Amino acid sequence: MKALLVIDVQNGLVNQGDFSKELSLMENIIKDFKKDKNPVIFMKHYDDFEESPLRKGYVGNELHHSLKDYAEFVIEKQTPSSFYGTNLSEVLEEKEIDHVFITGFNTEFCCMFTAIAAFDRGYKVTFIEDATATVNNADTYEMQGLDIKDFVGTVLHWSNVIEVLDYDEYVEEYK
Repeated sequence: MKALLVIDVQNGLVNQGDFSKELSLMENIIKDFKKDKNPVIFMKHYDDFEESPLRKGYVGNELHHSLKDYAEFVIEKQTPSSFYGTNLSEVLEEKEIDHVFITGFNTEFCCMFTAIAAFDRGYKVTFIEDATATVNNADTYEMQGLDIKDFVGTVLHWSNVIEVLDYDEYVEEYK
C-alpha cells in the first residue's frame, strides 16, 4: 500500500515566495491519494529558537491555508527527517505502507532527508520533484545557476534506489 507525505507546507515557508505551481501540484496529488483512499500524512516542522519562522505556537508554524483542510493526520517533527524522533514509522507500519511518495518543503532538506530515511527503513520511495519547493536559491548556496530541485532530483535519481518523477510522469505511472 502507498502513502503520501506532505512535508512542512507551513506559513513560515510558503509565505516566503510564490509557490502557487508547487502547491497546485501537491493539491492534485493529495486529491489522487484521497480519492483512492490512500493515507495522506502531513508533517509539520517546529523550532524552539526565537528567530525561526517555524517557531511552535506562532502563525508561521501553522499549515498553509491552501492545503490545511486536507490535513486529517499531522505528525510534528523537529529535524529534517520526518522519521527521526517521530512516530511516522509506527504509523506507516500500522497502515501496512510499503511505498511512500514525497512532496513538500524544503526540497534539499526535509524532503531529501525524509526520502533517504524512508529508503533506509525499507520503503519504496517516489520523490515528486516538481511537487517539492524550497525557499532557498542559488544565492543562498553561493552557487550561481544552481537549480536546487533539479540538483536534488538528479542526486536522488542517480542513487538508483529512489524513484524521481515530475508530476506528469507521476500521473502517467500511477494514475
